[in-house]
Amino acid sequence: MPQPDGPVPRTGRVRSDRVAETVAAHLRERILTGGVADGTLPAQEALMATFGVGAPSVREALRILEVEGLITVRRGKLGGAEVHRPDGASVAHAIGLTMQGERTHLRELAEALLFFEPACASACATRADRREVLLPALEDNLHRTADALGNGPEFTRLGREFHDLVVDSTPNTAVRLLVRSLVAVWTTQEETWASESWEAGRYPDVASQQHLLDEHRLMAHAIVAGDATGAEDLARRHVEGSQQLILAEFGDRLIDATSPDATAGFRRLSFPAGRSRDDIA
Repeated sequence: MPQPDGPVPRTGRVRSDRVAETVAAHLRERILTGGVADGTLPAQEALMATFGVGAPSVREALRILEVEGLITVRRGKLGGAEVHRPDGASVAHAIGLTMQGERTHLRELAEALLFFEPACASACATRADRREVLLPALEDNLHRTADALGNGPEFTRLGREFHDLVVDSTPNTAVRLLVRSLVAVWTTQEETWASESWEAGRYPDVASQQHLLDEHRLMAHAIVAGDATGAEDLARRHVEGSQQLILAEFGDRLIDATSPDATAGFRRLSFPAGRSRDDIA
């Protein structure tokens, strides 16, 4: 196999699309391993020289990466290929689109989260650094959520951030990425529910909001105390109870990943409170 910086071998039997795929594979590896220093790919002419291929193959390779969401190609005098390493938002959107294509109902997603989220809470309670790393993040979220009591959409946004924090703090990388994506799909649906319910005057009252916040406080206390069993039980009861509010209205709806509201929701997704994976992983 040719090295990433070496020329791509070409023979009369190799189609141009195969050459483009080979170039795209090398560039993809660089992007995923952090080998693109300034956040942009080299100019097209430089890529042609590096890989020993023509302009059509380079353009097709860039098109492949753009479709995958790994780059954005800017045209014009100041153009170039801006790199985007995969994150929770891109993975979640892809899963959401697949669920919508499979005509998955919100109830099915709720069942999956009821299985996975409590396990994440339990795993967080086993972290040796939970007091140093998790406690400040959870306390900050709880304070901001308390300040949002009475503002339905903002209360929901911060409540979902709490769930994100717990899942993003799960020690196992594979579990964290998988469950984070499922949680993100749910979040876009719940935020739509919150907006619609708030505008229609059906959003839960302040007393109900306070009850949900108190459940978050209990979960946070169990996690920080290292009570894995307690954290899991509390999380299961909380997730199941809070899901009922949304499922009562949206349970029979199909997962929505393509509407303007859903698309905007996925774009807004990021690690809680501006934190990166390295901050909490």
